[in-house]
Amino acid sequence: MSGTTYIWQAPAGAEHLIGPGSPFEVVTEDVLGVPVRVFANRMRSMREVLAMTRERFGPLPNLVFPDLTLTYDDLSASVARVAAFFAERGVGKGDRVAIASANTAQFYVAWWATVVSGAIVSSLNGWWTPSEMRHGVDLSGPALVLADQPRYERLVEAGVVADHEVHDLRVLDPLLGPARADDPALPTAPIDEDDAALLLFTSGTTGRPKAATLSHRNLISFPQCVLLQGAIGATLAPPPPQPADAAPPPQPSSIQAGPLFHVSGVAPLVTGAFTGSRIVFAPVGAWSETTHLALTAEHRVAGWSLVPTQFWRLFEHPDFEKYDTSSVMQMGGGGATYSPELIKLMGRKVPQARIGIGYGMSETLGCGTRIGGITLETHPASVGTVDCLHELEIRDESGTVVPDGEVGEICLRGAAVFLGYWDNPEASAKALDERRWYRTGDFGRVVDGVLLLESRMRDLIIRGGENIYPIEIENRLEEHPDVLEVAVIGVPHHQLGQEVAAVVVARPGSMLLADEVRAWVGAELAKFKIPAHVVFREELPHNASGKVVKHELEVDVIAELDAN
Repeated sequence: MSGTTYIWQAPAGAEHLIGPGSPFEVVTEDVLGVPVRVFANRMRSMREVLAMTRERFGPLPNLVFPDLTLTYDDLSASVARVAAFFAERGVGKGDRVAIASANTAQFYVAWWATVVSGAIVSSLNGWWTPSEMRHGVDLSGPALVLADQPRYERLVEAGVVADHEVHDLRVLDPLLGPARADDPALPTAPIDEDDAALLLFTSGTTGRPKAATLSHRNLISFPQCVLLQGAIGATLAPPPPQPADAAPPPQPSSIQAGPLFHVSGVAPLVTGAFTGSRIVFAPVGAWSETTHLALTAEHRVAGWSLVPTQFWRLFEHPDFEKYDTSSVMQMGGGGATYSPELIKLMGRKVPQARIGIGYGMSETLGCGTRIGGITLETHPASVGTVDCLHELEIRDESGTVVPDGEVGEICLRGAAVFLGYWDNPEASAKALDERRWYRTGDFGRVVDGVLLLESRMRDLIIRGGENIYPIEIENRLEEHPDVLEVAVIGVPHHQLGQEVAAVVVARPGSMLLADEVRAWVGAELAKFKIPAHVVFREELPHNASGKVVKHELEVDVIAELDAN
């Protein structure tokens, strides 16, 4: 039985949105030697996008920081001034500008100034140690490095300041703000849509991080897909008609919870540019449930884009009900798997909001599959159907496409798929085949047209020849009333190869025992999936995107088990 290539199609009743002459007309064009479906009406560079935002949304607030608000007019003027600052220091087309910072106004303006110059942002992870910072700088080879004060100190410790031009981001402070009479124009260096624009470093759960190279085309394709999905939703389920004297709809708004050095921060940034959004920022520091809720109430925020860990923390916070969340009309995100139990909780806590969840990665700027609406009700354990304009295949180890229902590696192709890994042709060749299919490294299967995400390949547990996918056990344990968070890993066994270990964070005040954990799993799952080891922890290690860093857990738990 041959396998299936799943190709996105506009749903019945919305085909006219992508037809000839429509705003979202879809055509097939050559992209890096491969025919790919793209939008006929699209901008070709992020410079064009910035110019568009000023024309359409000029006086509206764009970036709202605790001590500074930049309108779309202000942003464009500030970007032009910072781009001139870069040019004075020799930054040109194709050069890298490395930035290490929390989410600050200077970071956002520098990000835009780099891409409109035809240069490439090298987003250094703000959580990195000095040695990791050094690796990111050495790999990307920047012409200029910018950092906020805490990261500047790490760059000094790493020796970066000694052999690179490094500036404290505060040097840009005089360049931020409203338009001035002597403002320069935006740069004019030619930009091709397949030119590199951004390096996003992978999470580095195995070895040193790689830098996924994203193009202008990648950055523009994602928000256009979001707009099309919104247009489809409005067509199939139109909102009720408004009276002629009704007030205009409020400006779209969201809270920027993801760091700009991660895909969870970049995706809202580029999408907000297309929708004219007002993006609210918390004070610099660790993400806080109460701060997020307070900002939501103060600014009447309409959209929450978070990772599952943040949603759990929000909804289980004892003061959640004290805050006004009636303005929230959209919730979702990505970064990790949303369990059915979490999705139910989202619906109970913010019932007026539409829920939309994406499965993607840095290498696709978050594109892959998407779930919401009726599919979320009928297939809550899935990650939805293939994303707008993209293609999906499930392949076995030999690269053969497998039939529906069989587990294999998830492969994606489309305009959002990255160029490759920066200065790493070997890794690029492993990830991208000659037809530009991206091998995600994730296991999944397609049932009824929707994708069920099984597990990361590196997380697969093989116990006595049986394949065990941790996510299934994790979803089960998240339903336990006394389990706050859980991660399932494989630990070595001299006969079976591996055994299952569950690392559990119990709710405060509970008296949860290991035997209760095993009994809970055994009541729903096969015996070989019951954890042989149950380890309790006060918290789990997370990376910047909110994912549990399982390789740290493995080292820690294996050492503990060996000691006993």
